[in-house]
Amino acid sequence: MSPENHRDKAERIEQSLAKLTDSDWEIRIEAAMLAGTHWVNFVLHKLGVNQVSEDMVHASMCMVSILRKYKLAEPELIAQLEEIEELRPLFVRGDMDGGAKAADRALELLCSIGERARQLACSNTDTLQQNPRALGVLLP
Repeated sequence: MSPENHRDKAERIEQSLAKLTDSDWEIRIEAAMLAGTHWVNFVLHKLGVNQVSEDMVHASMCMVSILRKYKLAEPELIAQLEEIEELRPLFVRGDMDGGAKAADRALELLCSIGERARQLACSNTDTLQQNPRALGVLLP
């Protein structure tokens, strides 16, 4: 999927999230994961870390070498997405108390992920695709 399609989908999901309430905590966590994944793919494509045909779906399902590549490029972004992903088995598929608070945390993380992606979108992405080290990225 193209970076622009990832951005459009992330923004659409964020708009839908704004319509939900605290009682919709399962969907808020799921939507934060989905929108966050789109934002991460947007960033990875813009930095030239992965090809348009190569999208991250779940950090937990990535091959170790691929996940390492992503973490070298955007360690904080990947850590934030992983934290959202770790909420899902406990609160969405599981029965842990505190789902509304977990959803609030997922949305905080999504906000941070989206902020980084939007920051990158406003920068000179042509330069970044040609030279990802312009942002201090250490790619193998």
